[in-house]
Amino acid sequence: MKKGSNKFDSVYIVSRLRSLHLLMGLVFVYCFLMTTQFPALLRFLENTETPPRFTIQTSWQKKPPGIISNLVFTGRIRNDDNSSIYKSGMQAWLLGSELWRQLKNPKGDEGAAPETATRCPEKVSETETEFNGMVKLPCGLTVGSHITVVGQVKKGHEEKEPSISLGKDVMVSQFMVELRREKVVRGEGAARLLHFNPRIKGDWSEKPVIEMNDCYRGQWGTAVRCEGWRSPSTHETVDGQVKCEKWIRDDANHFGQSKASLWSDRLMGRRKQVELGWPFPFLEDSFFVFTTVAGLEGYYVSVNGRHITSFAYRNGFDLEDGMTLHVYGDVSVHYVFAASLPTSNPSVAPERHLEMLPKWKARPLPEVPVDLFIGTISAGDHFAERMAVRKSWMQHPLVKSSIVVGRFFVALHDREAINKELKKEADFFGDIVIVPYLDNYDLVVLKTLAICEYAVNMLLTKYVMKCDDDTFVRVDAVLEEAERINSKKSIYVGKLNYNHQPLRSGKWAVTYEEWPGEIYPPYADGPGYIVSSDIAQFIVTEFEKNRLRLFKMEDVSMGVWVEQFNKSRPVEYVHNSHFHQSGCIDDYYTAHYQSPKQLICLWERLQTEGQAICCNL
Repeated sequence: MKKGSNKFDSVYIVSRLRSLHLLMGLVFVYCFLMTTQFPALLRFLENTETPPRFTIQTSWQKKPPGIISNLVFTGRIRNDDNSSIYKSGMQAWLLGSELWRQLKNPKGDEGAAPETATRCPEKVSETETEFNGMVKLPCGLTVGSHITVVGQVKKGHEEKEPSISLGKDVMVSQFMVELRREKVVRGEGAARLLHFNPRIKGDWSEKPVIEMNDCYRGQWGTAVRCEGWRSPSTHETVDGQVKCEKWIRDDANHFGQSKASLWSDRLMGRRKQVELGWPFPFLEDSFFVFTTVAGLEGYYVSVNGRHITSFAYRNGFDLEDGMTLHVYGDVSVHYVFAASLPTSNPSVAPERHLEMLPKWKARPLPEVPVDLFIGTISAGDHFAERMAVRKSWMQHPLVKSSIVVGRFFVALHDREAINKELKKEADFFGDIVIVPYLDNYDLVVLKTLAICEYAVNMLLTKYVMKCDDDTFVRVDAVLEEAERINSKKSIYVGKLNYNHQPLRSGKWAVTYEEWPGEIYPPYADGPGYIVSSDIAQFIVTEFEKNRLRLFKMEDVSMGVWVEQFNKSRPVEYVHNSHFHQSGCIDDYYTAHYQSPKQLICLWERLQTEGQAICCNL
């Protein structure tokens, strides 16, 4: 019994030793994997599932800074894309490259006298035979300038246009008098400082009406309608003139005395109040003399010597911007006369807007990572807009401390004088990146590409923002919104549009060749949106590999690119209505369509009141 027990004990000890050796081997393997293989495996899994939005690229080297963009557009056409944007883009790039070459290497300009402002006539006039629908006002208008049009209203005609007739048999007689600003960028519609539209046969109101409005950067303002009632005394005036005068209507008795009050006045011996009744100032097949005067607060219009309407100046315009007068519609023009015009040309006068002081210069690009890069799209002769941005939100402490970096992205103008001034401005302030193509409204997408290229190759940043030079940016609020998103996904932040359909007519018309689909992918409105830096890196890489689809609407293009990126790595789409598209709302993150004066006003209000309150100048 004792012998068997000893044998059993020896077998038990051997098995325990084997188990101990096995356990020690497992511990060794575990320690080996934990110290060598598992961290790499975990990093691999993290990178494939939820990649970090911002990583330091150890191989990154900043390119030498300069005023010319490093973007290279070859115009290579993809088989699955519409070729028109590539063809127009290549043509604009070749023209722009030649303009830049001439700008860098001027011929025989060393001893040339400096360019002086063009002298303009104090008055212009055109007769019926000379008038072709438009009169040039070479230096625009100034306070006291006046324009007179002698014309004859044509008889009404049957209207077939569905948007006017509304499917009914209607007779129409109307014409338009407009003050327009010259086109700043090829393909962009001319801005209308004053749109005066009398509708002699009426519109949906079925009564004669005069409508006035303005159009700034493709956006119509709120119309002022005069329908025969005098503006109440409580309403604001324009240089003391009411916005609408009274004229006789078919239902004018609504404002007359009742029979009871009439007999009462007679019995009491009260004198009857005499009121003059004027007819509608424009009659079919009749002559008229239309005169508009540029006052201190707005335009006031008289017809046949009587004040009819007034229209207050709208934000975004200066008087000298009204460089053409257009008269069209159901009217015959016999004579046009404009006088008291400015005699010096303000169209190329950056010295009126730029303050060449060191305090407005941009800081050099930092060597360390930044939180946000803001690329602002601008046009060559937007000297006032850029200066206002420098003096407003670019003075934010986050920008001054290089936590946030901002740059303007500008294409070349077709006027040599503007390009020369643009280069001087870029050399002095150090905040302009020239994208070397001839500016065209349908090629704004190239500036967006240049913003991404600059953000990827010139600095290290977490987020990239695109905005326009008429957009005010609350820098701290925008950055906080990006940082607030607690997600390891890439981000796309702005006022997002879902299930938007392409417009097949009008200013934003898109052909089926350009966009065969029925809806756009989700995209953020162009005046202000943010993407994480990995999306910008993807865009640049895909563009260099000729795998990026280009579209003439840059905000939609960004939506297409983000959708393409989202197929391989998840994107957090964040909608925020504080990125405002159509103007300014209190508590904004971005405010669009702001004039230079408004930009500075918004900044001053932030400093004095500490609140995001709009400026309705």
